[in-house]
Amino acid sequence: MTKRKLSPIDDDDDEFDQPRKFPAIGTNASSHPQPAPRNRPRPLTRPDPPKLTAPRRTTRATSAPPKPFTAAARSGRAASGPMRTTHTLRDLQNQVTFLENAQTTNAAYIAQQMQVERTKVAEIQADHLALSRELASSREAELDKRRQIVDSTEELEKLRLKHAKEILDFETQLQKRTNEMRQLSMDLRIATEDLDRERASGLSLKSMVSTQSAAQVALNAQMNTLQTEKDALQAQLDTVTSTVSQHGLDHQSALRRIAFLEQEAREAEMVRRKLHNMVQELKGNIRVFCRVRPALPHELGSARAGGRHSNSSPSSEDFAKALVANLAFPDRQERKEIVLTSSSSSAMGQERKDVYSFSFDRVFEPESTQSEVFEEISLLAQSCIDGYNVCIFAYGQTGSGKSFTMEGGSTEATIGMIPRAVDEVFRAADVLKNKGWEYSMEGQFLEIYNETINDLLGKGEFDKKKHEIKHEKTATSASTRVTDVNVMPLRTPREVSALLRLANSRRTVAATLMNERSSRSHSVFTLRIFGCNEHTGERCEGSLNLVDLAGSERLNSSGAAGHKERLKETQNINRSLSALGDVIAALGEKGDKGDKHIPYRNSKLTYLLQHSLSGHSKTLVYDLNLSPLAAHLNESLTSLRFATKVNNTTVGPAKKQVRGAN
Repeated sequence: MTKRKLSPIDDDDDEFDQPRKFPAIGTNASSHPQPAPRNRPRPLTRPDPPKLTAPRRTTRATSAPPKPFTAAARSGRAASGPMRTTHTLRDLQNQVTFLENAQTTNAAYIAQQMQVERTKVAEIQADHLALSRELASSREAELDKRRQIVDSTEELEKLRLKHAKEILDFETQLQKRTNEMRQLSMDLRIATEDLDRERASGLSLKSMVSTQSAAQVALNAQMNTLQTEKDALQAQLDTVTSTVSQHGLDHQSALRRIAFLEQEAREAEMVRRKLHNMVQELKGNIRVFCRVRPALPHELGSARAGGRHSNSSPSSEDFAKALVANLAFPDRQERKEIVLTSSSSSAMGQERKDVYSFSFDRVFEPESTQSEVFEEISLLAQSCIDGYNVCIFAYGQTGSGKSFTMEGGSTEATIGMIPRAVDEVFRAADVLKNKGWEYSMEGQFLEIYNETINDLLGKGEFDKKKHEIKHEKTATSASTRVTDVNVMPLRTPREVSALLRLANSRRTVAATLMNERSSRSHSVFTLRIFGCNEHTGERCEGSLNLVDLAGSERLNSSGAAGHKERLKETQNINRSLSALGDVIAALGEKGDKGDKHIPYRNSKLTYLLQHSLSGHSKTLVYDLNLSPLAAHLNESLTSLRFATKVNNTTVGPAKKQVRGAN
């Protein structure tokens, strides 16, 4: 609300409306009224009635001694006494009449001023009511309206203070008039007690009526103000009540919408799982990837050093090329083929070239990164969350980079398949939380060394306990447990990194002619996932098995024939790998001919992974790792032929492991 600017005429009216000050009765009173002070607050209490007291008696001083009384003087004085009293009484009556008229005029003026002030207050109240109504109808300008109301309230408060000051001035004037009336009443009381008593009673009653009238006017103004505030608050209350009711209806509608969307999300999740299962089955339950590691700097460095010390013509680069096998990747679009070319001399001295071509689900060249390899198997994490068993093998000769592929290095770009798969599982579990699924996970890390199971997460050295494999199978699920092993609950992916460091420090490795740090055992990391949907009551259990197989090698190549312990390790490694091939071949024949015995018990490795290799497994992935060196060409061909055999095997559809609803 903008403040109304007063015009000069309004200023003159204000000055005209100010109360006038009447002259006091007495010889020294001025004939012109003095202007009363402005902005004096009006009292709300009744002033005291004037009190009449006896006039003070004065004695006139004389400069000469009194004359003796004579008879004539005595009679003249007796005659002038009544006349003087009558004249004095008449003057007092005239003064009282004048005072009554002045008081009446003053009361009328005060009433006029109060009426003007009430009019101003009514205008301010009307403005305030209009602002309140505008506040209720205009939400967009709410902040501006509140500021205007605050300004109006401050202006009203200033006016109230001004009026209070004026009323205080009026009370001061009234008190002054009352004192004058008391003085006159004291003089009048000497003349007549009865008249003074009656007039004093009349003045007292008039004062009481005037005070009560003023108090009633003030109370009426307060009542009007309070009624206006009550109406404004009631309007605000009605608006807030309406808003709350509307919000309640909106809340109920939102709850129904949320319930509908949650039901749609659950139905969409079921459709997604079915489609994801179909996609994985179309890709094949057994998939084989081939990865060729790059030649290491120390391998090429030794070749360059040999070339520098040699007196023959070939350069160090020629020596380096001679050390690297002739590998070609003709399929640049789908990257599914690898071609090996080897040269040999016949007995007649003729050079013979042999070309070997192999095709797999995906072939990774030496320049491929860890993230590119994991991209092909990242969808398998969703299969574990959905309640399937997934098994990923890292296979190849010793020194082909299997451990690096599975466990990786220390940087973000070189971390291996195990930590990446765990991260993906946790990420997929977090996404499904919004759809009512809650997951818990646990992990174990085992080593199969010389057909003996060791717990890589145990304390101290490997204990003498005999770990036994226990299979539990029901109509809808199958699980495998190993006795007396540490199973760690996993809440964050970082805990898996700590498990990997502990397992690597305890795994059995040894130096051979083919690798300075060759793994002499199979390592099996198992991540079990338990899921429960609180809305549908469905429960599922899946597992992710990441297996780093020991390197396949020949006795003559590895130099293990002359070492009894290395010989035993090599024999057990080759025996378990052969048993794994027999199981996969039997699974393929079972799909063609029906029921067939699967030789899981021929090896601890296949018996441990029985439910992950059979129909309960969603996907069996072979990550074939190859060495690029020409010295390992024969071992590479053997690994490629075995991988081709696995790739040509077909396993039946997987079975989802469902616990059922409670």
